[in-house]
Amino acid sequence: MLLELHDVVTRYGEVEALHGISLGVAAGEIVALLGANGAGKSTTLKTISRVLVPSGGEVRFDGKPLGGSPEDVVGLGIAHVPEGRKIFPGLTVIDNLRLGATARKVTRAEVQRDLDEMFALFPMLRNLRAKLGWTLSGGEQQMLAIARGLMARPRLLLLDEPSLGLAPLVVTDLMERIARIARDGTTILLVEQNAHLALQIAQRAYVLETGRVALQGEARALLANEEMQRAYLGSAVRVPAPA
Repeated sequence: MLLELHDVVTRYGEVEALHGISLGVAAGEIVALLGANGAGKSTTLKTISRVLVPSGGEVRFDGKPLGGSPEDVVGLGIAHVPEGRKIFPGLTVIDNLRLGATARKVTRAEVQRDLDEMFALFPMLRNLRAKLGWTLSGGEQQMLAIARGLMARPRLLLLDEPSLGLAPLVVTDLMERIARIARDGTTILLVEQNAHLALQIAQRAYVLETGRVALQGEARALLANEEMQRAYLGSAVRVPAPA
C-alpha cells in the first residue's frame, strides 16, 4: 500500500473525532472516503496531511511512518486540496498555480512545463490565467485548486469534497478529469458527499460513521450493497464511462 492508516485516533482538544480508523490506498487507485457530515472524512485527510496530528495509531506513506509538518508532507509527495478550494486572495490564476510548485526545487523551464500540462488538463484555465483567482466561477476555482495541488507533482492527491456547490454538468466534467488524473499515474484519496458519484470513478471505498469505518469494499460491490443504498445512495449524477 502507498498509504496506510493503522488504528488512527485524532482529537480536537478533548473531543475524539477519529476512533482508531484503519485504511489503505494502493498506488494507482482512486479510493473514496464516504459518510455523512461529521463522520470524520475531512479530519482523516487533515490527519494524513499533518494539519492535525494524530494522538494515537500510525500513518505510513510508502512504507515509512509519516510525520513532520504539512510542508514536510508535501515534500514527500502528498498534496491536499481542501474543502472550500482556498484560492489565494489577490493572486492571479497563474500565480496560484506557481505557488503550488514552491515546495519543489525546480527550474523555471520545469515550472513552465508543468503549467503547460495543467492547461492541457484544464484548458479553461489558460484563458483565465491573468484573472484574479477569486473572480472565477465555483467550477473554475475547483479546477484551479486541483491544478495547484498537482503542481507539487504529488504521488498521492487528497481531494476534499471537490463537487461541493457545483452544478451537475460541471460535476460530471470535473469527475471525468479526476479519473484522468488517476489514469495518468496520480493516486487519489477522494472525500465526496455524493457517494454514488464517487463510487462510479473509484476502485474501492471506505464509509465512515462517527469516526469509525462502518463499511469498506470494492466500489461496484458497495453500489449494490443494500445498506449502502439505504443510507447513502440517493439521486445520482451519472459519470460516463471513460472512452
